[in-house]
This record gives sequence, C-alpha cells and structure tokens, in this order.
Amino acid sequence: MGVITYDMEIPSTISAAKMFKAFILDADTIIPKVLPHAITSVETLEGDGGAGTIKLTKFGEGSVHKFVKQRVDAIDKENFTYSYTIIEGDALTDVFESISYHIKIVPTPDGGSICKNRSIYTTKGDAQVSEEEIKTGKEKASGIFKKVEAYLLANPDA
Repeated sequence: MGVITYDMEIPSTISAAKMFKAFILDADTIIPKVLPHAITSVETLEGDGGAGTIKLTKFGEGSVHKFVKQRVDAIDKENFTYSYTIIEGDALTDVFESISYHIKIVPTPDGGSICKNRSIYTTKGDAQVSEEEIKTGKEKASGIFKKVEAYLLANPDA
C-alpha cells in the first residue's frame, strides 16, 4: 500500500465564510446545480452532516464513474475546515483503497479567500498512479471550486 499526497491552493474573490457555506455546507444542493452534467445528486445516507456522516454522490451520464460514497471525517464551521474520505465507489477503481480530502478556506487581507486542499490517495498493494492522473484530479477539483465561485458572483444573495 502506498500513499500519494498533493497540496493545492485556489484563490477566490469571495469571502472565506461565504465560500465555506457554499462549497462545503450547501455543496449537496449547489454543486449539482452548477455542474448538472457531472454530478446529478448528493444524498445523505447516515448522519446529520457532522463527523461520521455517510453521503452518496451520483455522477452524470458524461462521467466515467457512476457513484462514490464518502464519509465526513471532520467539520469545523468556525475555522472553515472540512475533511472527508471516499470509502466506496467505482472512482476508487482497482487502484485506490481510499482518497481523503482536507480542505481549509482561509480569509485573505483583501476580503477574498484561498481554498487550501490536501488530497491523500492510498493505493492498493503496489499500484502506481501517474502524474497525469494527479493533474487531472487537481484540474477537476479546481474546476468545481471555480464553478461555485462563479455561481456566487452571479447570485450574490445565495
């Protein structure tokens, strides 16, 4: 079993509090709305949204994957942090045991924010992951964040 970790930062003009609310707290409704071709629904299977909650995300017809189940590992609404782990689904393929994400949205002096994301891929056995696969994952994560940002800019009262 191997572990691959990467970090990325995505700047935003949206405040940390507003971005955390949209990107984390309201994500189950906002993300399918801004990316309907990619994610069709997010359903809570167990829990109240806090640590231990299990969610089912279903992907759209254009996706190579059909679904993932994720477990909320931690959420801190005051410090704008959120951690979750993909624990089941075809996105894990034969390569990954799990994929964990640790997100922190940090306020910036200009009133915007930076989304700091650490992704931890735990592989099965001696499976290898290419740089191209890592790059694709980063681009998808950045794209989702930017879609939520664009939604907030177009809908300031959201």
